[in-house]
This record gives sequence, C-alpha cells and structure tokens, in this order.
Amino acid sequence: MAGNCFQNNDTMNRADWQCGNSTDAGKDNNSIGEDGQRGRVIQPLWLLIVEVVTGVSVLSILTLCAIAGLRRRKDRSSGRGVPWTRALSWKENNVISIDDDLLANVPKISRQELAEACEDFSNIIGSSHETVVYKGTMKDGREIAVVSMSAPVHYWTNYVELYFQKEVVEVARLSHENAAKMVGYCKSSDPFSRMVVFEYPPNGTLYEHLHDVEGCQLSWPRRMKIALSIARVLRYLHTELQPPFAMAALASSSIYLTEDFSPKIIDFERWRGLVGKPLLSSGCVVNGGGGHSNGVVDSRHVRFMDVQANTFAFGVILLELISGRASLSKDTDDLLEWARKHLEQPGEFGKLVDPKLKSVGQESLGIICNVVNLCIDAEPSRRPSMNMIGAILEEGVDTSVRDSSLAWAEAAIS
Repeated sequence: MAGNCFQNNDTMNRADWQCGNSTDAGKDNNSIGEDGQRGRVIQPLWLLIVEVVTGVSVLSILTLCAIAGLRRRKDRSSGRGVPWTRALSWKENNVISIDDDLLANVPKISRQELAEACEDFSNIIGSSHETVVYKGTMKDGREIAVVSMSAPVHYWTNYVELYFQKEVVEVARLSHENAAKMVGYCKSSDPFSRMVVFEYPPNGTLYEHLHDVEGCQLSWPRRMKIALSIARVLRYLHTELQPPFAMAALASSSIYLTEDFSPKIIDFERWRGLVGKPLLSSGCVVNGGGGHSNGVVDSRHVRFMDVQANTFAFGVILLELISGRASLSKDTDDLLEWARKHLEQPGEFGKLVDPKLKSVGQESLGIICNVVNLCIDAEPSRRPSMNMIGAILEEGVDTSVRDSSLAWAEAAIS
C-alpha cells in the first residue's frame, strides 16, 4: 500500500506534490470529457460521407442495369436479337443429362447390320440436306426404310440427342395397321450416326400411283378404301392416343401402299425437322430469324395447330383421290384454287372426278366433297375432328359402294 494517494492523512500516503489536488484533477477530468465529446461529433460525419457515397454507387449501378434491360427488350421486340448459333459452350452442353433407359423399350440395331441390309448404304431411295433414306432387306426378309440424320458431330449436342430420343419414343408408341411400324433405331459413335428404321411397304407411294403411273391403277372403290383407311389412322393418332400424335407433313407422298394397296403412313419429315431446325434448352424449335427465340411455347397450342394441319392435309388428299390431280404441278393450276369453285356448287361435283375413272359412286362423291369442304376451312377451329370425319365416311362411303353393282364388279376385277 506504500506510495498510494489516500484521502486521509495516513503515514503511508504520498506527498501532496506527488498526488496533486482535487481541483487540478477535476480540471483534467473536464478537459478529457470535452475532448471525448469533440471526438463523438466528428465520427457521424464520416459515417454520413460513407453512406452518401455508397448510396450514389448503388443507384448508378441500378440505373445502368435498367438501361441495359430496356435496350435488350427493345432489340428482342424488334427482331434484332443475336441469332441462335448451333455451337453451344461446353457448360451449356453439359446441363442436359440423358437418361440411358429412355430407349430401353425400343429395339437397337447395329450399324453393321443396317449396312449389310442396305448394301453398304448404297441403295438410296430419297435424300435431302438433312436426311438420307435407304432401302434394305433384313436377314429375316423384312423390307425396311432407314432414315439417316445428316448432321456433323459438333451439331449433335445433348439438347439434340435428348430431342432425338424423345422423338424415337414418340414414334415407337404408334400401333395401328395403317401406320408403318418402327423397327428400331441405330446409335453409333464411330463413325458418328443416328438412324431410325421403319418397315417399308413395297408398292410405292399413293402419290406415285395417282400422278406418276400411266393409266388408272386405282379404281374408285379402291380409292374409297384408301380414304377410309387414312381417316381411321388419323382418328387413332388424334383422338385415341394420349397425348395426340400429329404428322409433321401429311401428304400423298408420305402414304405408302402395300401389295394389296393398304395405305401405311411414314413420317419421314419429322426427322428432317430434327436436323434442320436448331433446338433450345427450353424445348422450343426455332428458325434463324423472326421465330420464337425465347420463352416457352405452349405445347398444347402447338399440338392443336398440328392436328388441324393434318385435317387440312387430309382434305387435300381426298381431292387428289377423286380428281387424280397433284396438289402442286407445273402443268395444272393449284389444286385447291381449281377445286374451290366446283366445291361451292353441288351440281359441279362431277367436274372434280378423274377422267381416267370408268365409274364413280355419285352418293359417295357427294359425301367426299362435303368432307373436303369441312377439312379445308380457312379457320382451323371450325374444322371437325377426325373422329367425326371418320364416322361420316364410314357411314356414307360404305353404303354407296354397296349400292353400286358396277363398282363392286370393278373392285373384284382389280
């Protein structure tokens, strides 16, 4: 305790000059308090400066972001956006994972087996920029058509691969006597190839029999049977399958005939679209300019429009069947343009008939022409379903064929 400054006059207390008096100590305390107050006045000023600088910086960043967003939105609305390119970065390419079990229920055929069947891929029956179609014969005797995708490996991203596999599954589920059966698919890395295989009806296409073959190969009853069969398979695709299935391009050239002239549809155009149109991660199929390049397309609306397009195409096929004219030809006028003026007057239905036909059921002709009018309506929502169209044809055409003894005789001869 020695040397401390006590308030009493103890013998152990320091001298007065060492401890100082209470007045001086009070002054010192007051000066320290004033200095502390001055320090506290200076501190909020610095905080205020920092807050102002931070606020101005944040406001400037938000303003720049808003301007950039408005410019990008304006570019998209005016169609000046950056066009889609096929080359995706490796990061984008690895976003999509492929399920190896997706094609588990579809037969896989080796490239070597298809090469042997198609004479080393030399038997070409059709080609385009996007696909090549080969004809071949399997070891079991089945005739096949092989659709090969003409796409380089750098184009075949995971997005395209996933779309390809989904299309294979979509087409493989078709099971109808008038739809060509998918035999399987081929997937090879060396050399890179993607192929789909269908059974191939050997009797050519409906287009060839109507427009390329000299003489009348198809009698009136046979044409009516073909019309009914096409209506039935479309009814199956549009109403019995869930979700509905629509042909990418329905035409007389996509309808193949068996030896007994039973029609079978093959949707080769679907695979051309797979290669010819770039795909986005959203699942949209877009074109190079002016198409949907962002956002999600309503698949139900797209499916509805595709189904209605099939209905329209069926009306055109019916016109080809009764008139023998091609839908587009250098030698004749546009089929629809030529036919509409006769379809408006029931008394002129006879002017639509193929002159090569020897006999025609007049009742069935009237029914066909009325169905054509329904199918080619300019407003898609007014076109009837294939369920209704099939019922009309089944009821009317069958009756008219039975009532015509000459038609039955011709059918027996043919």
